[in-house]
Amino acid sequence: MNRIRQEHIKDYVESKNIATIKELQELFPDVSLMTLHRDLNVLEEMGVITKYRGGVRSVRQPNEAEFNIRLKENNAGKISMMKKAMHLLHPQASIFLDASTTNLILARNLPDIGLNITTNSPNIALELCRLKNSTVNLCGGTMNPRTLSVSGPHTLSVLENINIDLAFIGVSGCTALAGFTCGTEADMMIKGLVIKKARTSVVLCAADKFRRLMPFTFAGLSDVDYVISDGTLPKDFVDKCVESGVKIL
Repeated sequence: MNRIRQEHIKDYVESKNIATIKELQELFPDVSLMTLHRDLNVLEEMGVITKYRGGVRSVRQPNEAEFNIRLKENNAGKISMMKKAMHLLHPQASIFLDASTTNLILARNLPDIGLNITTNSPNIALELCRLKNSTVNLCGGTMNPRTLSVSGPHTLSVLENINIDLAFIGVSGCTALAGFTCGTEADMMIKGLVIKKARTSVVLCAADKFRRLMPFTFAGLSDVDYVISDGTLPKDFVDKCVESGVKIL
């Protein structure tokens, strides 16, 4: 009976993407609040939902919010991750910044130390125009108005022919089992290629992205060198990082 009820909860939350505890209580009026929370804990451990105060949300999110919406979220966390990322920089390095909101914050604060910077984000490239001693390379390709990024065969062709010392990659979701995930096949291909090309790969993942599962996996934990986050990470993820030799900042 527990499993049937949990499957019902899972289907309900995934159909609505988000649900309050009050809704779930009305859905199962004969189940105590304590039992309901036990069911939710089981589903969260399975990586199906994420609990928050007063409700739950599905980790399966087929579409990401638009870039400008995401840019307004969790600014303190992004600044925290940006400061950690700064410690990995060194003069004259060739770096890649993908089209994530955290990388935009990083771009706004990069020191002018003779960096060679490649990005697939036009707005990040514009932010970098302030640098006088660094070179900025903007990949061409097809523009995605939701993510403010370019992608496609031309973008991949450019990336195939550049050398990268240090890549900073944003993620939309992450679990110990599925690895690092994103919302589109185009993003998957770019992020995956950059990680293969880079001498050092750094994933920037806010704590609220853990246990969120997006449609496309672009890398496993063993494929990257660093994970930078802004909060406490799930134990299973930390254990997997230790096993894979990934450094957590």
